Amino acid sequence: MNLLQLILIGVSLSMDAFSLSMVYGTKNLKRKIIWLLVIMVGCFHFFMPIFGSMIGSFLIHNIIREPEKLVGIIFLILALEMFFGTKELEDTRGTITSIGEAILFAFSVSLDSFSVGIGLGAEKENIILAGIIFSLVSAFFTKMGLELGKKLALKFGKIANIIGSILLFLLGIKYFF
Repeated sequence: MNLLQLILIGVSLSMDAFSLSMVYGTKNLKRKIIWLLVIMVGCFHFFMPIFGSMIGSFLIHNIIREPEKLVGIIFLILALEMFFGTKELEDTRGTITSIGEAILFAFSVSLDSFSVGIGLGAEKENIILAGIIFSLVSAFFTKMGLELGKKLALKFGKIANIIGSILLFLLGIKYFF
């Protein structure tokens, strides 16, 4: 697998992070939380393919039959939380305020890189190089999504939050089909 292919895989793996980051960008997160999310998503996109490669397909085939359903459930919960939290939008600085919430965010957008890691490990690819590429690309897309979401929130306020929660809900539903 060449460098361009790894970059393209990294971009495709980062689309969930970008979409979810746009949604959370509308929540006017503190700068510290934004950078925490960028770093956490980058770290998870580095380590998840490595762990996937190390653990192998045994885990996917025997324990978690459909990991995308877990991601779907997480997205649906986040969508409902955001939608019902719209009334408090003016009073809150954001829904991600702790390291635990940042870990949940990063984990939920990085699960697909775990299964890609299984495939790359089976193909005996350079998993460290792949992890570095995935990490850098996902951190970039997370930052871009958060910044774009912030601009949408400044222009559209509560409407952007409602639209974001609907998009997140649709993403969650997508993982079930």
